[in-house]
Amino acid sequence: MTTQEITDINTFILPKSFRNWSNFKEVFAMTDMNRLFINSMIVAVVGTVGRIITSTLAAFAFAFFDFKGKKFWFSFLMGSMMVPGDVLIFSNYVTVSRLGMMGSYLGIIIVYLVFANYIFMLRQHMMSLPRELFEAAKIDGCSNFRFFLTTVIPLSGSILVSVFLSSFVGLWNIYLWPLLVTNTNEMRTIQVGISMLSSAEQLSWGPIMAATLIALLPTVIIFTISQKFIVKGLTAGAVKG
Repeated sequence: MTTQEITDINTFILPKSFRNWSNFKEVFAMTDMNRLFINSMIVAVVGTVGRIITSTLAAFAFAFFDFKGKKFWFSFLMGSMMVPGDVLIFSNYVTVSRLGMMGSYLGIIIVYLVFANYIFMLRQHMMSLPRELFEAAKIDGCSNFRFFLTTVIPLSGSILVSVFLSSFVGLWNIYLWPLLVTNTNEMRTIQVGISMLSSAEQLSWGPIMAATLIALLPTVIIFTISQKFIVKGLTAGAVKG
């Protein structure tokens, strides 16, 4: 839509003409959208892979091993799910700053590498797997890590896809933390870049909505393609408590 259509008192569901691409051109002129897109993709993909590694290993330990303090640590983990993430922003900021990670991909990603919700989901799913598989593998001389890679991971395909997609969308849409720990435009994510299109002097609704559409495309495509995996994965751990 043109600026006149956006600010018109009448409501338009569709633009009068689909030949107006000035909003998209203005987005790329005002910001380095390609760089912002790449930054968000790196954060979302690397952070998600890290979450899957930590979550699957922790869930495997809670589901198949008996160790001292197991119930306590699992209860502690579940308790952490009730703590809002915004409460930890200040302490996380101080920690990342002291470690010298400000303005880096690692500084953005490190606070998201462990996510209690995914550990719980995967643990619930792994507890539904037959215990006899683990016992038979031990009798045959299979190591714990080999059993994890060759048996548990293949049997957890659906829920892992669900975790990947859910985590990717969540990390793709983060705004506040990247805004705090990055101080150069080269390290900004796409959500932060959208906010840079507006200022106290000017509010460009056309470019803002065009940039929002660009930011939405990856998540819309992922949900459209993988909707059945998300539903199947979210219900995979509901068999056994």
